[in-house]
Amino acid sequence: MLAYNDEQSIAKTVLGCKKHVDQVVVVDEGSSDATAEIATALGAEVVRHETKEGYGAALRSCFEVARRMSAERMVIIDTEVQQDITELLAGLKEGNDAVLPDSPCDCGAYGRRAIETIEINCGNGSASSEIRAQIKHLKVASLPSSVERRYRKKRIAVVVPAYNEEKLIGKTLCGIPDYVARIYAVDDGSPDRTGEIIDDCARRDPRIVPIHHNPNRGPGAAIISGYSLALADGMDIIATMDGDGQMDPHYLPQFLDPIVDCKCDFTLGNRLSSPQYRGRMSKWRFFGNAILTFLTKVASGYWSMTDPQNGYTAISRRALEVIGFEGMYPRYGYLNDRLVRLNIHGFQIRNILHPAKYGNEKSSIKYGSYIVRVSNLLLRDFLWRLKMKYVVFSFHPLVIFYLFGSVLTAIGLAAGCITLWEKLVWGYPFLFVHGTLSMLVFILGAMFLSFAMLFDMFQERQNNGWY
Repeated sequence: MLAYNDEQSIAKTVLGCKKHVDQVVVVDEGSSDATAEIATALGAEVVRHETKEGYGAALRSCFEVARRMSAERMVIIDTEVQQDITELLAGLKEGNDAVLPDSPCDCGAYGRRAIETIEINCGNGSASSEIRAQIKHLKVASLPSSVERRYRKKRIAVVVPAYNEEKLIGKTLCGIPDYVARIYAVDDGSPDRTGEIIDDCARRDPRIVPIHHNPNRGPGAAIISGYSLALADGMDIIATMDGDGQMDPHYLPQFLDPIVDCKCDFTLGNRLSSPQYRGRMSKWRFFGNAILTFLTKVASGYWSMTDPQNGYTAISRRALEVIGFEGMYPRYGYLNDRLVRLNIHGFQIRNILHPAKYGNEKSSIKYGSYIVRVSNLLLRDFLWRLKMKYVVFSFHPLVIFYLFGSVLTAIGLAAGCITLWEKLVWGYPFLFVHGTLSMLVFILGAMFLSFAMLFDMFQERQNNGWY
């Protein structure tokens, strides 16, 4: 059996399995609790991984142990996916070489021929697909699975928005790991074959739920549609990946673990902190990202956030139920709008480093017009955040500092421009007093704004929100 931090349930599972098998082997995926010690005390053989290497590595250990023991039959279960052992063994007794659940799942029963045949090479990701490919020449029976795949006891969904991605969407969907329970692939009114490819992938993978928008409604609207269905289906954590293949699914556990461990409610990809991770991002695109990052820091109040234009994210169910995502901006600005909504309700976020995978695809974002449009959105969101978080839900004097700072800075700039006009156009020779007053007002306004931002940063570190 595969186990990770399951000290609460491992004893019951081991004792239950011992009624049906000759030997129980527990592959412990780097648990930090007493899972391994409890299993050993109950007579199970424990194979310990020092770190959580992924399902593929855990399954590899299962087959290595079975071959070492010269086992005639092997049943693999996950403490998070409680498949009935008797059903699996009954399928082998009918002459099958393997019995596998219908849903993508690492559990199953394997006879001698299958045990000798299967060699798992991947460390994570599509281990089940690799197993099925290697034993397709053997006699394999399917068993309806009553429980969906979970990641550390959580039901995971991935929303994949796509527009004109016929060359990459198939590869993107096929690369999503087996532990993901639902994949909501959203064709946002693509005139090419994107929707057709999504439908074809859904016929081959029951996890994929195709969603079609007609006409095009924007990536934000696509995310909203995926979020809505994920909540309706009872998903615990919902990740997002773009359909262009730039987001490596092998990094998905790094996005999920902080949420599962209750360290935050939202994880956001970060490509900008490392030149190596930025890959072949153009200098113009990096410059545009840098400007939007600063503006989003001010608007959202997440000053430690690094890459707000990154579509690789994960969010908890409770955060989605609170932030009112249905009203999110439907176009590309949804990335920034979502952060403002999270901050208003005090949810913690975390940056997750990951590399960008750039191929021949080109970004459809025109940064010149995009920055202007999103800047207007961020200004409205900034004012809304101040009103809701620091006036309606609670009160903080930083609102006053922002107000006085903005007014005084604007007056100082306007007065400075008038002073220059008087000097250059009207030719006034002595403007020392006007110029000095303009500078003092501007400096005072800048100081007020600086203090307001410092208070805002302090509020982020205090984590005094609702959760």
